[in-house]
Amino acid sequence: MNCDDSLQDTEFDLRARAELALAFEPGDPPAHLLRHTPWHARRGLRGMLAAVLVAGSAAGAAFAMRPPELVRSAIEHEYYERTLRGSFLPATEMARHLDLPPQQALPGYIQLMRPCDIGRERAYHLTTFFEKGGIVTVLSFEQFQQIPDGEGWWANTYWKVVRSHEGRPLILIAQKKQALSVASRALGQPETAPAS
Repeated sequence: MNCDDSLQDTEFDLRARAELALAFEPGDPPAHLLRHTPWHARRGLRGMLAAVLVAGSAAGAAFAMRPPELVRSAIEHEYYERTLRGSFLPATEMARHLDLPPQQALPGYIQLMRPCDIGRERAYHLTTFFEKGGIVTVLSFEQFQQIPDGEGWWANTYWKVVRSHEGRPLILIAQKKQALSVASRALGQPETAPAS
C-alpha cells in the first residue's frame, strides 16, 4: 500500500465521507449507538463465578463422601496402631464383643487384640490377617452405636460398617478392598438370598 492511497480516493469515497460527516454532530456518538455490557455479562465476572461454582461443588462432593464421625475417628485410631502387635485380652472376651458364638475361634491370624478408647467410647480392637484378603482391623464398641451401614475410601484407607450376628455395628478398616469383603463374610451377618 502506498502512502498516497488517501489521495487516490474515488469520488464516491469523498461523497460518502462528506455525507456521513453531516449526518451526526461532531463529538461523542449518541449513547444508544454504543454497546452496553451489563455487569453480569462481563467475562471476568463469569469466570470468577464459574470457579466459585466448581470449587463449591467439589467441596460439597468431598463432604458428601465423608464417613460418619465415629468411622473417621476409628480410621485415625487404626493409623496410629497399625504396627502394634499383641494380645491384651483373652480371645473369648474378644469373641463375645464381636458377637461370635462361644465355640467359634476368632477368624484369621490374630495380630492385635486390645481394648481402647475412640473418642469417648470404649472399643475393642482386633487386627487380624486373612489369607485371601489381607490385614483387617475390626472395631466393636462396648455401648451400642448408631452407625449407618456403608463403605467407602477415606484417608487412603478402605472402610466398611457391617452388622455382627447379633446386629451390633462393626467397623472394618483395611488397606485392600478385598480384605473387607473377606472379613465381612467371616464376621458379619449371613446375607440372605433374595426371594424369587
